[in-house]
Amino acid sequence: MEYALQVKDLSKIFGQQRALQQVSFNVKKGEIFGFLGPSGSGKTTTVKILTGQLLQTAGDVNILGKPASKMKDADLGKIGILTDNSGLYERMTVKDNLEFYAKLYRTPTERVEEVLKQVGLADEKKKQVKKLSKGMKQRILLARAVLHKPEVLFLDEPTSALDPANVQKMHELLLDLNKEGTTIFLTTHNMEEAAQLCDRVAFLHEGQIRELNSPKALQHQYAKKTIHIELKDGRLETVGNDAAGAEKIYQYMQTDQLLTVHSDQPTLGDIFIEVTGRKLA
Repeated sequence: MEYALQVKDLSKIFGQQRALQQVSFNVKKGEIFGFLGPSGSGKTTTVKILTGQLLQTAGDVNILGKPASKMKDADLGKIGILTDNSGLYERMTVKDNLEFYAKLYRTPTERVEEVLKQVGLADEKKKQVKKLSKGMKQRILLARAVLHKPEVLFLDEPTSALDPANVQKMHELLLDLNKEGTTIFLTTHNMEEAAQLCDRVAFLHEGQIRELNSPKALQHQYAKKTIHIELKDGRLETVGNDAAGAEKIYQYMQTDQLLTVHSDQPTLGDIFIEVTGRKLA
């Protein structure tokens, strides 16, 4: 199995504060991997170490088979980054910004028009960046991050400033990139977003990974062993997810009393709270 990212016993200490404590995980090539946790849990620190912006205190971090700290310019061209400290040239137009970075990435400028359409900003390309809304700027930053079709894309809260319609467009763009082979490392507070996009997710809390699995596997693991039923006369009942519960549901079906059946399927947010005792915020 080929891995895009390999992280083993990663630790980071700032003075007396331990931001990360022996964090280990692998991300397979072509995977969308969600890194979920509340503010201050160590998500952004992890992204900065993975992208070579920050050195770890201990542990091993490899990107596409090379140590993150030893990546050269040619290697950096294989990754794309969108973080909270990403910046744009405010006085330049949207198109000029992207064409500037296309030259740095040695990417054909025709790609700029293609990406602008994908993020829904083709009609804004001649506007100065400083005149755009926060949500539009976020979309430009994503366009810049994917301009050169990176092998690995790091996204730190990419949809936090977007309205639902543009979030959907962003998701479509990310899924299209992933289908073309791009590995995506995503941090987000949006549990619905993680469930929709990610093949696997890791729950980070106080610098440690508390759970790591696919969203569906986690939902099955933490599902309560009960089933809720609603009858046509308005009555609500809860039965066990066992032979006795199945028999009761069958009896209601036989007598045409059953209206709905719902299992206790927790959301990723529910699971995160159960695992860490904290809400994502």
